[in-house]
Amino acid sequence: MSASTPPTIDPGVNSGSIQAGTGATPPVATVASYPTTPGRFPREAMVCARRQIIKMFRLPELMAFNLLQPLLFILLFAYVFAGAIGGGAEGRDDYREFMMAGFFAQCILFATVSSSATNIAQDMHKGMMDRFRSLPMTRGAVLTGRTIADFVQNVMMLLMMIVMALIVGWRIHEGFLKALAGFGVILFLAYSFSWVGAAIGTMVRTPEAAAGVVVILFPLTMLSNALVPPSTLPRVLQHVVNWNPYSATVQSARELFGNEAPASDSWPMQNATLASLGWSVLIILVFRTIAVRRYRGVSR
Repeated sequence: MSASTPPTIDPGVNSGSIQAGTGATPPVATVASYPTTPGRFPREAMVCARRQIIKMFRLPELMAFNLLQPLLFILLFAYVFAGAIGGGAEGRDDYREFMMAGFFAQCILFATVSSSATNIAQDMHKGMMDRFRSLPMTRGAVLTGRTIADFVQNVMMLLMMIVMALIVGWRIHEGFLKALAGFGVILFLAYSFSWVGAAIGTMVRTPEAAAGVVVILFPLTMLSNALVPPSTLPRVLQHVVNWNPYSATVQSARELFGNEAPASDSWPMQNATLASLGWSVLIILVFRTIAVRRYRGVSR
């Protein structure tokens, strides 16, 4: 090449990049700019949700076990413990109606937190989250898609439990629309706790550790009005029960179903639906923030 010959420009790279060997700066890789549009986040979240839902249906045995467990609990309490807890054969039917709202919420919460935490921990452990982080997508879309998939699973589980509850004698007494609102309150609380599972899944090191997170739900569900009236507990525990977000949801569902709801002079129990919705929104705001920040920062 003579001194007057201009350096060759490679059309496949940036216009300011000169071919190697000419003494100029080598080409620099540039990252394309992806505009942020209002509809981008929902689309990405739904794509991630679709991935999880397809994965769920490709493992029918796992889904079957998740659906079978709450059905067994309903049968166990309806026919084995209902007479003893309800005060004899006369109180068995009354206790079935009393317990059912608590069982709906309890079984869904346990399945949601465990599933969300375990699946996210598996993706983190296998490097799937690192691949997602390398893609030009909204950071919260992956976790949001996971929680949407959990919501779909919760709806399926709740439908199965409703059928079983009707078989064992549970009934609604306030009409279809109010009952639908009661189920909505339960599902909204379950969705909020899917963010608790998401936050835990980004914190633990292994999927095995994530599988044990349901232990933290036992105090929440046992210190509540789900299985026994709060008036049977010590006075100090009654305050804990009344301000438990799980108790507010169960109380709201009972009122909307027309089932027996224990009387209480505390504000959350007198305004159970409002308290339940408020608790659910607060849980989503707190744990979604934690989960997304952990997702951004892990493995950097």
